[in-house]
Amino acid sequence: MSLSRRGLLAAGGAMGAAGAVGASAAGPGTAAAHSGGGTGGGGRVRTGFDRLAADGYRLLAGEKVGVVTNPTGITSDVRHIVDVMHADARVKVVAVFGPEHGFRGTAQAGGSEGRHDDPATGLPVYDTYLKSGQPLADIFTASGVDTVVFDIQDVGARFYTYIWTLYDCMEAAALAGKRFVVLDRPNPMTGRAALGPVLHREFASFVGRQPISQAHGMTVTELARLFNGEFLTSKPVELDVVTMTGWRRGDFFDATGLPWVPPSPNMPTPETALVYAGTCLFEGTNLSEGRGTTRPFELLGAEGIGREWAAAANALELPGVRFREAYFAPTFSKFQGRTIGGVQLHVHDRESFDPVRTGIALLVTAKRSWSGFAWRPDLAIDRLTGSAQVRTLIDAGADTDEVTGAWQRELAAFRAVRRGYLLYR
Repeated sequence: MSLSRRGLLAAGGAMGAAGAVGASAAGPGTAAAHSGGGTGGGGRVRTGFDRLAADGYRLLAGEKVGVVTNPTGITSDVRHIVDVMHADARVKVVAVFGPEHGFRGTAQAGGSEGRHDDPATGLPVYDTYLKSGQPLADIFTASGVDTVVFDIQDVGARFYTYIWTLYDCMEAAALAGKRFVVLDRPNPMTGRAALGPVLHREFASFVGRQPISQAHGMTVTELARLFNGEFLTSKPVELDVVTMTGWRRGDFFDATGLPWVPPSPNMPTPETALVYAGTCLFEGTNLSEGRGTTRPFELLGAEGIGREWAAAANALELPGVRFREAYFAPTFSKFQGRTIGGVQLHVHDRESFDPVRTGIALLVTAKRSWSGFAWRPDLAIDRLTGSAQVRTLIDAGADTDEVTGAWQRELAAFRAVRRGYLLYR
């Protein structure tokens, strides 16, 4: 067992303490905080930041701090953590690092805010988007920080880029000799299970750097520990994590009592996050994934699709979800300004709903019921699913069970590794 230089300050909800948890996260055998207490479903969750602040920022005492965050880095009363920390003499924030969409969230998908000074605080804001390795380490060095703090709301899917911003920043912090602290927030689709195909390394990209499953079923502190223990082994970062209290693995976001801030422009609600791990696969096709509508990733469609697709999908009797024949006109992205047909997902039992299996079933039925179906020419579907396996099986006529059965051995292996890094019951 090894502890960080600040040691284990408290042990989550079971201790009933307000103090932050500074558990070293080199591997599964390392001391870690467990959210053993708390109220679970229906109770109020205290985030990692809430606990850090309540402890007087002792984990950051005497250090120059840089914060990797975006609009989701908020307190329970919806103040931004950078604004709160900047105004507090007990902690010295000297820099902010913005991910995709930017620190204040002004950029659309595939964009960022660039280097600028934040108008509200005057703090320098550095752009991390698509930066990694030594170039990102150089940014940390130039910023003058001693410790980098990460606080961003994730949504539980491998291809959501914030977890790879986490990974890249951890790697760069290690190169720059900086300490790294991760503040936890809930996984909105619960942390019950890892689901879907596991990334093959030859398909690594910014929508998947390392071999984890499509829906990882982890929180960001758990992922940080896994990254450090499994993938950054040649040069792990000095890592501390601050856990939540009151959160249990089976909790959906509405059980937390926390306010929802869209982590990105097309993630407006927790319901979007619930389906995203499956329906984002349609970004790899010529169908609209619902961008440019009020229900992104719940509405899917294209010109020429009629009622046949919804009927085919409903005939599968997938657990927890029904499909409505739908017509819509995206205001941007694919089919901008044109009325198209397709389906809307209606999740009626989220306990039994499997987003990844549902996404595969929708790909299979879309291809079979609409002659215009095609993969994107750049084969983005392979980067999203983590290999060529899903695409080639569907092209060969495989059904949903055959496609989902193909990844079970790799998924079981990942689940075994994942188990050693979980911090909550």
